[in-house]
Amino acid sequence: MRSVDEQLKRVLEIAVRPAPVRVAISDAQGLRSAEEVVTSRALPGFDQAAIDGYAVRSVDVVGGSEAEPVGLPVVGEIPAGSRQPLRLQPGQAVRVSAGAPLPTLADAVLPVAHTDGGSARLQVTRGVPSAAYVRRVGEDIQPGDVAVRRDGVIGAAQVALLAAAGRDKVLVHPRPRVSVVSMGDELVDVARPASAGHVPDVGSYALAAAAREAGAEIPRPPRLVRCDARELRSAVEDLLPFSEVVVVCGGAGGNAGAEARAAFTGLGEIDTTRVAMAPGSSQAFGRLGRDSVPTFLFPSSPATALVLFEVFVRPLIRLGLGMPDPYRRLVSARLTSPVSSPPGRRSYLRGRLLREVASGDYLVQPLATGGTHLLATLAEANALISLPEETTDVTVDERVDVSLLSVRR
Repeated sequence: MRSVDEQLKRVLEIAVRPAPVRVAISDAQGLRSAEEVVTSRALPGFDQAAIDGYAVRSVDVVGGSEAEPVGLPVVGEIPAGSRQPLRLQPGQAVRVSAGAPLPTLADAVLPVAHTDGGSARLQVTRGVPSAAYVRRVGEDIQPGDVAVRRDGVIGAAQVALLAAAGRDKVLVHPRPRVSVVSMGDELVDVARPASAGHVPDVGSYALAAAAREAGAEIPRPPRLVRCDARELRSAVEDLLPFSEVVVVCGGAGGNAGAEARAAFTGLGEIDTTRVAMAPGSSQAFGRLGRDSVPTFLFPSSPATALVLFEVFVRPLIRLGLGMPDPYRRLVSARLTSPVSSPPGRRSYLRGRLLREVASGDYLVQPLATGGTHLLATLAEANALISLPEETTDVTVDERVDVSLLSVRR
């Protein structure tokens, strides 16, 4: 029996980062940039009004007050998007909209609230300093500035900078493609009523969702096959050219395991060594097809398959995305109730992570300690409790390692 760490090392040793592709910036969010994008133009590209108001020379409105307002003639109006140049003479004001170019000689914008709002002549009741309410050319971005750094994650702000830099596409490291197959004579698609002896195919939906949540792409709809070597081989062969990872749910152990081994004869190597963990010790991993695509065979239990995905497949996907740390955040927490683990195996127990108000310390409440097949408590969990191989019993208030799952509101 192989340890979890040994199995994980074998998996991550063959992590492959897909070749960079150029995509529209609207599709780049959440991906890592494969290039450094340097801007070639300033942002803003011209001096512009930051608010609706009046463009003025700040020296012309010094001393304006409610008691003694400064009077200025309003000699024109500049809307946003205007291309008509306008020169401001000393002692004049021009009505401007937010985003409008400032007229020559203007160095400030008066808010309407600092005036009587006049359209022909303006009474200024409060002055402004130079540069007030003005966006200066290049104050945000200068030519030569880096908009997006190589290997930086592209978020909403980076998309905005790319657009501001005039880039509609960017070179990125794409999402790894994960294909899912469910195997079992008892399975029917969830859209069909399950008659006696049949169960809905939960596994393919669960694993595809987990892959998307990890940052992967699902290139083809999950496949549902009978417990038959030829059907499984045909399905996997169809998916391999479109995949960086393949996951088969229901292909580990028993008759299903034998059919899976027969299916992949001559297609690659699958290692069926058991792994010292609970749940999910019966599993298999290997590489199939011309491109040696990493392929996982998991038990038919969707809840167990999701735990195995979390431990082995998610880190592989995150490495494929170029993440320097592919693992979930790990914290130390105190147990609220006792738990136990089989000797010699690393246990992964679902839990609800809490924060103690008084001390700020983490607490973790174990969930469904006697039923690893239960989906409802897995849906309630926001953490996985990891108990080492040498640990068999842990009591209340003892500390355990806990990995944080996705935040649930």
